[in-house]
Amino acid sequence: MAKINLDKMSMDELKALQKDVGKAITNFEARKRAEAKKALEAVAKEHGMSIDAILGAKKKRKSSGPVAPKYRNPNDAGQTWSGRGRQPAWFKAALKKGSKPESLEI
Repeated sequence: MAKINLDKMSMDELKALQKDVGKAITNFEARKRAEAKKALEAVAKEHGMSIDAILGAKKKRKSSGPVAPKYRNPNDAGQTWSGRGRQPAWFKAALKKGSKPESLEI
């Protein structure tokens, strides 16, 4: 391996080298991880199993995403609430004035 004389390099060259080394390390680790996973999958397959079955990995639950608004402020149609989480101030105020939640539904 060639020896690099760091003393003769400029700051820009040193920073570029540092960036390149960081990328090389990340790529090396990713390659090694992929190789190890492939080897583990082969061993698990020999025993008629998958890695997830051996490790007892749980399936990830998908997020349902944003919820559609259920209630609208009668004084400002731009303010809505899905019915989840903390009640907005306008919703609480409407309830105090005697409004029913059903009357605020969209």
